[in-house]
Amino acid sequence: MTAPLVVVAHGSRDPRSATTIRALVEPIGARVSFLDLSEPLLTDVLRSLSAEGHRSAVVVPLLLGRAYHARVDLPALVREVPRLRVSIADVLGVDPVLEAVALDRLAATGVSVDDPSLGVVLAAVGSSHAPANEAVARLARRWNARYGMRVAPAFASAAKPDVPAAMARLRAQGARRFAVASWFLAPGLLPDRIARLAREFSPSVVLADSLAPDPRIGELVLARYSAAVEQAA
Repeated sequence: MTAPLVVVAHGSRDPRSATTIRALVEPIGARVSFLDLSEPLLTDVLRSLSAEGHRSAVVVPLLLGRAYHARVDLPALVREVPRLRVSIADVLGVDPVLEAVALDRLAATGVSVDDPSLGVVLAAVGSSHAPANEAVARLARRWNARYGMRVAPAFASAAKPDVPAAMARLRAQGARRFAVASWFLAPGLLPDRIARLAREFSPSVVLADSLAPDPRIGELVLARYSAAVEQAA
């Protein structure tokens, strides 16, 4: 790699989140950083690279949408280290690789997409940036059309519907059993909130694991890195 690869995740007060991100990144030899709440912070990692004599770096955001953190926070943090030429790769977004991982996590719970009594909640963080939420809603509609599943998006914060509303919608459509598909990279406080609300609505609900770690996501990170290097050349 001509420029060091730095991955940046959001960060969480829940230590399981950082542990999962490190397990995801370790096999690809990248440096791990966080926007907030976990250490090391992105600015600290970039300053360390500059102190080591590096002149450039590529930052790959482990973000599933192009919301405020990707559009505002991340560029502002990069500007705090002016001596290092930093290329910011595209977010992971709603990539087919992540879609495949999410479906595999759902299948690993034992549910069948062919079950006519099943309702699936596609649970994501939620954002004040409407296009980020709409990307999750489009994914839910795609699953519905492609697999014939009843799928409803739900958000942990900042957007509607929440989990109870999504499950009520699915029940009104005929669902009698429920599963939650995770659109979170790692476990943490917000996925725990999703799980709690889902169990309150239906104690027998099945909960899929978060997406990471998975080697396919590591390969996606490397693809984002390569694309950013080519664009900067």
